[in-house]
Amino acid sequence: MRFALAQVNTRVGDIARNVDRILGSLRAAHDADADVVVFPELTVPGYPPNDALERLSFVQENIEAVKALAEATRDLSLHALVGFVDVNREAFGKPIYNAVAQLHGGEVVDIFYKTLLPTYDVFDEQRYFKPNGLLRAGSVNGRRFAPLLCEDLWYETRRGGCFQYSTNPLEAIVLQGVDVIINLSASPFSAAKESQRLEVAARAAKRYELPVVYTNLVGMNEGLLFDGGSFVMGPRGKVLARARRFEEDLLVWDDTTTAAARSTKPRDAAVFYQGAVLGIRDFFEKTKQQPLAVLGLSGGVDSALVAAMAVEALGPERVIAATLPSAISSPGSVSDSRTLARRLGIRMFKLPIARSVAALRKALAPAFGDLPEDVTEENLQARVRGTLLMALANKLGGTVLNTGNKSELAVGYCTMYGDLIGGLSPLGDLYKTEVYDVARWYNRTHPGRRIPSAILAKAPSAELRPGQTDQDDLPSYAVLDAVLARFLEHDESCEEIVLHGVAPRDVVERVVRLVTRSEYKRRQAPPTLRMHERAFGSGWRYPIMGRFPG
Repeated sequence: MRFALAQVNTRVGDIARNVDRILGSLRAAHDADADVVVFPELTVPGYPPNDALERLSFVQENIEAVKALAEATRDLSLHALVGFVDVNREAFGKPIYNAVAQLHGGEVVDIFYKTLLPTYDVFDEQRYFKPNGLLRAGSVNGRRFAPLLCEDLWYETRRGGCFQYSTNPLEAIVLQGVDVIINLSASPFSAAKESQRLEVAARAAKRYELPVVYTNLVGMNEGLLFDGGSFVMGPRGKVLARARRFEEDLLVWDDTTTAAARSTKPRDAAVFYQGAVLGIRDFFEKTKQQPLAVLGLSGGVDSALVAAMAVEALGPERVIAATLPSAISSPGSVSDSRTLARRLGIRMFKLPIARSVAALRKALAPAFGDLPEDVTEENLQARVRGTLLMALANKLGGTVLNTGNKSELAVGYCTMYGDLIGGLSPLGDLYKTEVYDVARWYNRTHPGRRIPSAILAKAPSAELRPGQTDQDDLPSYAVLDAVLARFLEHDESCEEIVLHGVAPRDVVERVVRLVTRSEYKRRQAPPTLRMHERAFGSGWRYPIMGRFPG
């Protein structure tokens, strides 16, 4: 049997657009003589549709689209497995199912439902869907397959040391006799996710001695990156074919193929960069925001890297930068930014802020009186910069890209209505040390558009007071990021972090205090692109007013 794995980039809610992409892949699969083409989970409505699922009209539109897609298969000699939302026709339970339609010969010949509905991290499927109660195999041209939707393959998922599920849907179907396992997936990207997927698929393949056909979504929706990387796993747990990552692809595989595919695992820096570029591109394409990306160039590594990513995602003609020096800015912050803008081929405006800051201080003087200067005056500079960038975006027809990183966002080292502005935060789930790793990788692979070495060499600084560096206020980023990773990603307590020798107790406790009391800032931050298992956003739900000892 010849399979086509259609790795498409869907847009949540844009059913007409999604159908066009499905039709294009159907025709391509037909031209490739495929017997069956497999699409990702919820291909028709897009993933994750969230509360759009509460609208009956939306669900009905997606069902009508499936009927139209079925009609399109009338003259095609293949079967198509397409993810969609079906209604629950029984009198109890949730009103809809996460479903897959089997299309052939102009008809919907079968429908299968998802059994395991994840409700952890960024997932909340039990809020909407009814779990499948009828586990059964499907058939294509006399060959039987086990139809699974994403989490159905992750039946051995553990959280907090406990198994999440008491049901193994795959085993119940395999016992009916099948030739292949087919999984329609919408598995979000994170640094470790690809290896986890391969491990899960290999375990199932070897346990049941069956090949696994795994089609994954690609693109960015709701801050979630989907990296594609669809694959076929042989019954011995070896990858036999693999699709590209971070772009649409149609992977064709014949089940007579037994030779293992070559493994090409890129470095984290490369995949972080590719993911951010895809996220920026999709943000502007799918939200239909203004065509231009606007950002401030501070002379630091974060803004430099975001500028480089935006240029790759959108082209230099759609990226506008501004350097916003204050009375205390170093000359290098302007000259390094100018050098970078020239190398990237983008327009850059110089908008000094000293007079604006002085005017605000004068206006506030009657209220401030003889009170000593503190962080208030420093934050005025950040807020003036934010106002100017927003005005530039409004006037020229653009959207501001935030240039902050996860380390700063975690500990609240950022100014509300200042450097927290923006429509998207490409680096919001990358620690500062990772930003440097990606920037160095970028310079090695983009010699014509290198970030100036002076930007990478200088000490990080917000330049909000004379001679300031970030390490005046924070531990070194190597220490800070090590503490944050253990607290945020692994849920370790202060005691556990100290026992690991990451940092002294006073440093660990201070970092954790900063994290827990900065939640109100994160609630008002731009959406980030998820790069790690635990990203701020829908997968992080700490109370603003809680008190949580480390």
